[in-house]
Amino acid sequence: MSRPRQADIARLAGVSQPTVSLILGGTAAAMGIAAETQRKVMEAAEQLGYVPDPIATRLAAGQNNLLGLYTFTSTFPTEMSHAYYPFLVGIEEESARQGYDLLMFIASSVTGERPHAQVLNRVRLADGCLFLGRHLPVREMDRLLATDLPVVYIGRHDEFGDRLPYIGADYVSAGAAVVRHLAGLGHERILYVREADEAITSVDRETGFRSGMDECGLAATVVRTDGADLTPDRLRTWRDQGVTAIVTEATDTDAAHRALLSAAEQAGFRFPDDLSLATLGDPGDRAAGLTGFAIPRREMGAAAVRLLTKLIAGDRTAPRQQLMTCALEPGETAASPK
Repeated sequence: MSRPRQADIARLAGVSQPTVSLILGGTAAAMGIAAETQRKVMEAAEQLGYVPDPIATRLAAGQNNLLGLYTFTSTFPTEMSHAYYPFLVGIEEESARQGYDLLMFIASSVTGERPHAQVLNRVRLADGCLFLGRHLPVREMDRLLATDLPVVYIGRHDEFGDRLPYIGADYVSAGAAVVRHLAGLGHERILYVREADEAITSVDRETGFRSGMDECGLAATVVRTDGADLTPDRLRTWRDQGVTAIVTEATDTDAAHRALLSAAEQAGFRFPDDLSLATLGDPGDRAAGLTGFAIPRREMGAAAVRLLTKLIAGDRTAPRQQLMTCALEPGETAASPK
């Protein structure tokens, strides 16, 4: 049996097809169509089992009611789940509240290749697009920003000035707050261990660490590593040199942070008995009471959707670049040095 069309409804109701279109499209009242005519059309539609074509309906309204989500980093592997899942939850919840569906675009980053311009062209199927990922492909994004598609990036990126709207986390202030907390406990030799990555999130965390150390009148020491050289002996050497607290960086893989925890376990160190430990970010073992700060990922995802829908609607009053506060979590892995 063929799918019923508006022409079938028009014949059954004894009206014209344009009249059916106006009534089903919700504009009957504005056109002054009689209530009795509207009733006949709706009854005929129900009798025939008519279901509107969502694509045609959206095209008639001038938009698709679709928000795109493009990730430059693969988001579904297990090791990424902690970092990206809360963002996706916030995006989904707020999209539903705003009356939009989500369309996810798969980047070539899944295979480890650079995203291609052709992939970014496809995001124009949506009314606007959210972008998520630790590293931003500058050339491709520059091309997209030259179009009229509303976009919002989740994460701070200043490569394009005010051309790129974003919702980011204030890692600088949060990093400094962690250092002040450690200094308040009495720590003077604080070591920062981070990955050798120039992602802007890593740059901001280090800036926050150095700012906090300067504020407390302490000398900042930063160690860059992929985790392979974080051995038990190296931890013992740091402690023998007077280091009483170590700060790690949380990333999507937590490579250096996990390596440090492994080395501490092998060395027989306990936090905070032998060393105090804090992290700049939200690693996967936050439930263990780790000292540091919490990233409002879910709230950032929702805020990004709200900003994007405002841009789609033509609202130019909303701040295009926003940083959200990360709350300090004192935790249980930092205490006064012994």
